[in-house]
Order: sequence, then C-alpha cells, then structure tokens
Amino acid sequence: MKSLTLYLPDSFELDDKETITFLASKLYEKGSLTLGQAADVAGYTKREFMDILGRYGVSIFNYAPEDMEKEFRIEKKSNR
Repeated sequence: MKSLTLYLPDSFELDDKETITFLASKLYEKGSLTLGQAADVAGYTKREFMDILGRYGVSIFNYAPEDMEKEFRIEKKSNR
C-alpha cells in the first residue's frame, strides 16, 4: 500500500481520522477505489464505511446514470 503525507494549515479543523475518511469516501465516489478498498484505507469494515458515506454526501450505489439505465433495461428484459 502507498503512503501519503499531507501538509495542511494549522487552521484545518478535521482530525487525521476524519481527513482520511473524507478522502477515502471521495475516492470511492470518483470510482478510484472500490467500497472495500475505501473502507480499508479509512480503517473501517465495509458495513461501517457504508454507514459513514452518507455523512459525506456519497451514495453507496456508485453507478453512473448510463450504467444504472443499462442495468434497469437488462433487469426489465429478464423479468418478462
């Protein structure tokens, strides 16, 4: 696993754990990390991390609109 050092201003008010969790949630939202990877980076189980994502405005359903539409079309065809 890679290591990263951040230099933040003294006025930055999030503690280390909150900062790492925020970064992991945004990397998950962007699609750079899977849910499991993001949870691992933040130091939580998948279940715990799923609960936390809402605090950062990140959906656990990380699908692009076109991918979601494709999934619905496939599901609709299979239910006929």
